[in-house]
Amino acid sequence: MNEDIVVGVDIGTTKVCAVVAGKDELDRVNILGVGMAPSDGLNRGVVVNIDRTVAAVREAVEEAERAAGVEV
Repeated sequence: MNEDIVVGVDIGTTKVCAVVAGKDELDRVNILGVGMAPSDGLNRGVVVNIDRTVAAVREAVEEAERAAGVEV
């Protein structure tokens, strides 16, 4: 696959969000997929459980990948 794919991740205290986007032929950004997962590994913006945080990030990214139909 020769596309320019961009992935954004927002790690918050209550949820983790991931977005997969790509450029079209006019250099416009198109959202291809979005994923969300509950986050319980942070407390007031500080990582208190790295394993739970990693699992939430992984879940959100996998959901965004499925929605976009691409692997990142």
